[in-house]
Amino acid sequence: MTELRPTRLRPGTLAAAVDRVRAAALASGALQPIETEQERIEDGGVRFVVRRVSSLALKRLEGHRRAARAAAGAPSNPFLPPEPGLLVADVSDTHCAVLNKFYVLDGHLLIVTRAYVDQETLLDESDFAALAACMAEMPSLGFYNGGVVAGASQPHKHLQMVPLPLAPEGPAVPIEPVLAPVAGAAGIVRVPAFGFPHAFAWRESAPAAVAEPTRLAALYRALLEAIGVRAVERGDVPSQSAPYSLLVAGRWMLAVPRAREHFGAISINALGFAGSLFVRDADDLAALRRVGPMAALREVAGR
Repeated sequence: MTELRPTRLRPGTLAAAVDRVRAAALASGALQPIETEQERIEDGGVRFVVRRVSSLALKRLEGHRRAARAAAGAPSNPFLPPEPGLLVADVSDTHCAVLNKFYVLDGHLLIVTRAYVDQETLLDESDFAALAACMAEMPSLGFYNGGVVAGASQPHKHLQMVPLPLAPEGPAVPIEPVLAPVAGAAGIVRVPAFGFPHAFAWRESAPAAVAEPTRLAALYRALLEAIGVRAVERGDVPSQSAPYSLLVAGRWMLAVPRAREHFGAISINALGFAGSLFVRDADDLAALRRVGPMAALREVAGR
């Protein structure tokens, strides 16, 4: 078990730090927002939020990425060290919080390990301590992309957090209306509206702060076991036996196994299972409307 130490994050300071660093990073160009047009697709009782990147923004984003690759000359780790202009807070001895350089949602944070840890290493109590400390600061949704097949774009371990609500109107998390049939259910359950393999559980209400990371880690391990993801040793480090997506909300947790990253040309990460999807162009949007987002989620989860 990982030895837990008090977090460095001073309560009540994260939201202001995000706003301050975001303003400075936008002014300096360190932060590159991706402008999108928002659509809604209703399917299976969920009003999915689908954001389509504008062609101009896509061209600018690809230009920035080409320039960054050319400047680096070789693949590099953007988290060792994180770009100073994007660093928001020292969360703990093991983690820091960094703004997502290319972001769709304002305030999108990456909660990154200070030392290199592979993204396919299982989450531990120090990861959940850092995530819980950040989520306690504002209404938010935590998520984790367990491996490239689950949508992870960097091999360095990083959890992510986005402020709620995920859209200006509707529930804070689009999938929440279909959770009603299992409201308050004990243990690990299945949500009837989800046609894809998954494991869902309600979190204990108002746990003591000291116990929170331990409880979250135990629930996470139980959910992974329920979807068939086991711990395997890789270099004496507990790692995942298969890719998965994880959502951590204030009152619940959801784990989904992953069979593939893409539905057609659409990359789907953990936020897709929260009801928030991102497409690059009108053709992708049309394909998603044609089959329905639930079918896309079933496809990437392996049905």
